[in-house]
Amino acid sequence: MSSLYTPVAWPTLGRNLVAILRGVTPDEVGPIGDALVDAGFEAIEVPLNSPDAISSIGRLVERLPNHVFVGAGTVLATEEVEAVGSVGGRLIVSPNVDEHVVRTAVKLGMVTMPGVFTPTEAFAALRYGASGLKFFPASVLGASGIAAMSAVLPKGVVIGAVGGVADADFAAYAAAGVTAFGLGSSLYRPGYTAADVAAKARSAVAAYDAVHERVAA
Repeated sequence: MSSLYTPVAWPTLGRNLVAILRGVTPDEVGPIGDALVDAGFEAIEVPLNSPDAISSIGRLVERLPNHVFVGAGTVLATEEVEAVGSVGGRLIVSPNVDEHVVRTAVKLGMVTMPGVFTPTEAFAALRYGASGLKFFPASVLGASGIAAMSAVLPKGVVIGAVGGVADADFAAYAAAGVTAFGLGSSLYRPGYTAADVAAKARSAVAAYDAVHERVAA
């Protein structure tokens, strides 16, 4: 299937784990970002319905190594894509498929992962130039639902599971064809300290590595 727009390729990460920091504040985001990177995360999104999210994204971009992809979640409008890009964000994640949001991100050279729930939405997102697909909410679709849809998608498409996903779910989703995971409340909630996040991040990384070691064996 050909795209209307040439997508920006999903980045090559050591682990396809995206940390979702919904509700984080600019004052606390730095140490939390450090904890995530130290644990092995290389992609972090700050949802735009967090307090002063653009400032938090900018602080993470300035603070973290360049190989770490930082960006925004809950991106709903083209002006929001532009605002994220203005502070150096490179990752755009949405709960829905909006052609203008995806196209704007593609033009700015940003990685995109729009939210999909049906094959119609999935194929539309790919036509618009999505880098990957965010099956959301994954807990409603379940591994079997995602497996059924992934069977008809083009080979090599990055399939992400987001929404009600924790590290205990990795094995079932990976068996269904999921190649990336977005971790929200199982990793961070408002009030968590950097130490809290560090412990949860290490647990998630260990679970991810264990699943992929079994697959490789």
